[in-house]
Amino acid sequence: MYSIVTREDTIRIPAEYIRAGRNLVDHIDELANDAFEGRFDPNENYTLLTFDHEPLGRGKIIHGDGAIYQRVRFKALLFNMENNEVVDGYASEISEYGAFVRIGPMEALLHKSQILDEPINVNLGIKRIEGASTGKYLEEGSYIRSRVVSKAINQNDPRASKIGLNCKMDGLGAYNWIQEQD
Repeated sequence: MYSIVTREDTIRIPAEYIRAGRNLVDHIDELANDAFEGRFDPNENYTLLTFDHEPLGRGKIIHGDGAIYQRVRFKALLFNMENNEVVDGYASEISEYGAFVRIGPMEALLHKSQILDEPINVNLGIKRIEGASTGKYLEEGSYIRSRVVSKAINQNDPRASKIGLNCKMDGLGAYNWIQEQD
């Protein structure tokens, strides 16, 4: 789910940063954080944090641009969820569609059809989803263990990414359900 990796990439250092009179390394830290944090990479890893930025060689200036394109090596804290991975989170919001579950830095949807093998009732007034026959319920703040069943990652807008969850299998669901099974 979380990992720290070493990466190399190129950042653009605009001309106004070069004339500011500060050390180039100070700019590299700031610009690399802006360029890489809060984004998905091509392997669907979400970059939470970058640190230990180190320039590699001399930067290049592109004619007509005036900025320096600097190759940088850095460490990155990544977050990733694989399909069928079991994850823990909490219900951050109850809606007519089900529960939105906060998993690390991401929000995922636990659709009401994926919660229990019985009809459920959604009560938005008290922000609660309840099984019609067992009385098992989820409410905002409930801790939930679920399985990732679908991912649609939006590289351009991470907030628009869609992650689907399921908690119908044994050992999944609200923590109080799991404790009752033991």
